[in-house]
Amino acid sequence: MSENIQLEMFDNPRPGRDYTITISVPEFTSVCPKTGQPDFGEIIIEYIPGEKCIELKSLKYYMQSFRNKGIFYEALTNDIVDTLAGACQPRWMRVTSSFTPRGGITTDVSVEYSAEKRN
Repeated sequence: MSENIQLEMFDNPRPGRDYTITISVPEFTSVCPKTGQPDFGEIIIEYIPGEKCIELKSLKYYMQSFRNKGIFYEALTNDIVDTLAGACQPRWMRVTSSFTPRGGITTDVSVEYSAEKRN
């Protein structure tokens, strides 16, 4: 993540209730660290908020910070979960990255975080 990107949070309006927030980033781009070619995909973020929710404008800038970063899909997806879960401390989160075909092969990576498993 770029050092200049600051993720912002806001207070969960219903912290006593479990509900799921789903955020789609359909025009995600990063760079293949082997070839230097752009990778195009979609990032789906699902989470049950704890005390805080993720503010979308700052999330957009965070996602754009990967635009020129050379990173494998697996590392990328894990980095996003680590950053977002660290920032908002959700009860549960899943991030799925789905990339467009390259050489006739598609790749989807899903990573889950659970506050219960963290302890």
